[in-house]
Amino acid sequence: MKEHFKAVISIFLFLLISNVVFAQNEIAIIPYPNDVELKTGKTDLQKGVFITGNSEQKVYLKKILKDSGISEQNGKKGIQIDLLQTSTMSGNPEGYELSVSKGKIAVKAATETGVFYGIQSLRQLLLKSSEIPWLTIKDAPAFKWRSFMLDDARYFQGKETVKKLLDEMALLKMNRFHWHLTNDAGWRIEIKAYPLLTQIGAKRDSSQINDNGKKWKSEISDHKAHSGFYTQNDIKEIINYAAERQITIIPEISMPGHTSAAIASYPFLGTTKQQIKVPTRFGVESAVLDVSDQRVYQFIHQVLKEVSELFPSQYIHIGGDEVKFDQWKNSSSIQQYMSKHGIKNYYDLHVYFTNEVSKFVEDSLGKRIIGWNEVLGKNVHEWANEENANTALSKKAIVQFWKGDAKDLLFGIDKGYEIINSDHRYTYLDYTYKQIDLKKAYGFNPIPEGLNAEQQKLVIGLGAQMWGEWTPTFKEVSYQTFPRIAAYAESGWTNPKNKNFKRFEEHIQYLVKYWRMKNYVLPEL
Repeated sequence: MKEHFKAVISIFLFLLISNVVFAQNEIAIIPYPNDVELKTGKTDLQKGVFITGNSEQKVYLKKILKDSGISEQNGKKGIQIDLLQTSTMSGNPEGYELSVSKGKIAVKAATETGVFYGIQSLRQLLLKSSEIPWLTIKDAPAFKWRSFMLDDARYFQGKETVKKLLDEMALLKMNRFHWHLTNDAGWRIEIKAYPLLTQIGAKRDSSQINDNGKKWKSEISDHKAHSGFYTQNDIKEIINYAAERQITIIPEISMPGHTSAAIASYPFLGTTKQQIKVPTRFGVESAVLDVSDQRVYQFIHQVLKEVSELFPSQYIHIGGDEVKFDQWKNSSSIQQYMSKHGIKNYYDLHVYFTNEVSKFVEDSLGKRIIGWNEVLGKNVHEWANEENANTALSKKAIVQFWKGDAKDLLFGIDKGYEIINSDHRYTYLDYTYKQIDLKKAYGFNPIPEGLNAEQQKLVIGLGAQMWGEWTPTFKEVSYQTFPRIAAYAESGWTNPKNKNFKRFEEHIQYLVKYWRMKNYVLPEL
């Protein structure tokens, strides 16, 4: 009797595990939903559909269905797709429910964003087959910040590339487009009060070439002029395009370092006050804003005012990374400024400047700044032999961690700052697939081990960064971004306990096929 009972239990467990595996194979959605119930049966959308409900996403769904070859029927014929935005749904504002049954598909959510994400799940199921399995999905993201960054400053990519990337972010339920618009090598956004920023700062004579993987050590340049920038009308068009896809754009205007293009346009901005050219080599330049000059603050305020008026985002990224202090050390006006304000060292000056900008952004623009983790005033660079700051960063600032080890990340968390985890060792898309393969990218958890519950709440999400020094066209951007962007999307959405790399590896094939059909260049997996 006991042996018979054991046999029954074994069969039951085998069937249970088999059903779970079957369900995972059937539900080819990335990021993988957090709660899936698979039922027996399928609904074939090739029979045609009709759309009901009160959601504004009906227009978007019609486009998706048309692109998928699904016809919309006149009258109530075919399969009903009901899109319902309802206050009866509670919980995460990005959450949704998707149910598929005989003759009907329903998407319910508390917000239009949730409905949109339910459509994305349906859209991915259609990549596999027009026959959608009967199921119920209850889903919501693990993190509220799921960003992809495009560096448009090193190489101007243009509106069509940006729109392509926004489309793929939407498919993967990523909700923040971090747009790196200014750096040493180029200024890419029109500022009406300072027209030379684009007349001079958006152009360079030549570009350093990645010679056989040497990158920054390469001595070869292409000797070709490179230029380009976004007009304010271009920016508005792209913001609207992103908003339709439930994506908020976070503009980054780098300061006080990575400002050579701005200083080349207006030399009074620089600490040396000397005329310079927009650099043709990539890497960290020595040019830095003269933070003792009131004209520099007037410039920053006007630039950020125009940026703020363009971008609805409640956040402005001000960079703050890789500042070299040599020019500050050699400036008598900087020394006088530090003495006047009781500033003890150069990281203190860096933080003091950041706080001045943060105060303006908070008080005058009603927004918050984001900065790379150097804004905390803690040295994380082997090339900088500097004392850490004694000055505390504004508590309203958000810190984007990219450089350092675990104790550097904990430094910000312990001080109570909200953190976006963009650890370069795991999330930098300019790194080769040998440095960060798909499995390593997928294994990234924004929350490091050992944090208590309160500390974990401070990690608001993750960012994946497509730095642009070696990606002059969309071909190179595509190769570096896809399919790794999908790994970061799942790390940002799916609860760690529900992640499974083997399942992900199987499901990614549908997206890889889809991206190749769109003529994106991808590596062989």
